[in-house]
Amino acid sequence: AMTMTEEKINPTIVTEEAKKTIASSIKDPMTYEPGMDQLPSTMLEDVERLMKEFEEQTYSASDVKAALRNDVLSPHDFGALLSPAARPYLEAMAQKAKAVRDRYFGNSVALFTPLYLANYCENYCIYCGFNCHNKIHRARLDLAQMEEEMKAIAATGLEEILMLTGESSHMSPVSYIGEACKMARRYFRVVGLEIYPVNQKDYEYLHQCGCDFVTVFQETYDHDLYGKLHLAGNKRVFPYRFYTQERALLGGMRGVGLGALLGLSDFRRDAFATGLHGYLLQRKYPHAEIAFSCPRLRPIKGNTTIYPMGVGEAELLQICCAYRLLMPSSALTVSTREVPRVRDHLMQIAATKISAGVSTGIGAHSHQKEEGDDQFEIADHRSVDAVFNDLVSEGMQPVMADAIFL
Repeated sequence: AMTMTEEKINPTIVTEEAKKTIASSIKDPMTYEPGMDQLPSTMLEDVERLMKEFEEQTYSASDVKAALRNDVLSPHDFGALLSPAARPYLEAMAQKAKAVRDRYFGNSVALFTPLYLANYCENYCIYCGFNCHNKIHRARLDLAQMEEEMKAIAATGLEEILMLTGESSHMSPVSYIGEACKMARRYFRVVGLEIYPVNQKDYEYLHQCGCDFVTVFQETYDHDLYGKLHLAGNKRVFPYRFYTQERALLGGMRGVGLGALLGLSDFRRDAFATGLHGYLLQRKYPHAEIAFSCPRLRPIKGNTTIYPMGVGEAELLQICCAYRLLMPSSALTVSTREVPRVRDHLMQIAATKISAGVSTGIGAHSHQKEEGDDQFEIADHRSVDAVFNDLVSEGMQPVMADAIFL
């Protein structure tokens, strides 16, 4: 599979000044920074062991057929459905995924929108528009601006919000995020966060403030490539990021989301690792709600040439179907990185959650002009009403909140 390598991205993202900074401060991505929680868990070792056993070219048609006959998948079955051998059976996978989706979710689709609170970042991830060396307009909403944004979002009828920040604990401290959660609780039934990883006590505090769901993407589970793509900042610490979902659950969150950024590395291996990560989390924390996302690379400001090479629409469908069959009751989100046609089609087959009225910039919901630049270019610019009506026209039932905080 083709991958988005450091060499592909470097020419337009990595400045000479940044290279000098990196050379003087590079750290082992497997080494924790002082103050980071280290859990007594072996889940990372378990996922790595299963990844070593995943040889995508060794699966046969008989392996795929056997997996499709099973209602409960083993890791081997899941690997078969992600392998190249499954490509001729994509229709059969889609039909079974739809049957499973219908059994667990009916025709309902949960709607939400992201609210970007800030785009300051202390990490140097060379594929991300927010990275600290990218020359973009930075901004952070104050409490009054937050409330203005939330009022505008709530006026659309949405009852679930996902709040995001760049990964800067200095510009977006936990206390700031906590105040955002308290405010969001006044306007929305479901409040989620997609922020930089924090310690268990911080998740306990954020849960007390009103958050009940945390999403963090590992981006890629390839250790070697991870170190090349994440050149500076706390995000460079691979195991701390990996164990974020466990810390959030131990901190009281009812659910967690995870995903890999498809196209950074071998997408089959990353999808396999993501699925097994969620699978093992569910076995260890049976009460937890587990959600998957399937984001593909998108162009960013400073590099409009970034695309998920080797991950076409057929591959995206294969991954979504494999997730659905591995974990039938898990939520599955397809973001505005995808065009409307793809998103709506996947909602009917395997996905269960869709964002609407989206902006990845700062302050765009209540103003025509954004306060700060976008994280990436979106491909679906539909309003909440447009997404709602399009889903209804396809026989789906849009749901504004799939949970109620008590």
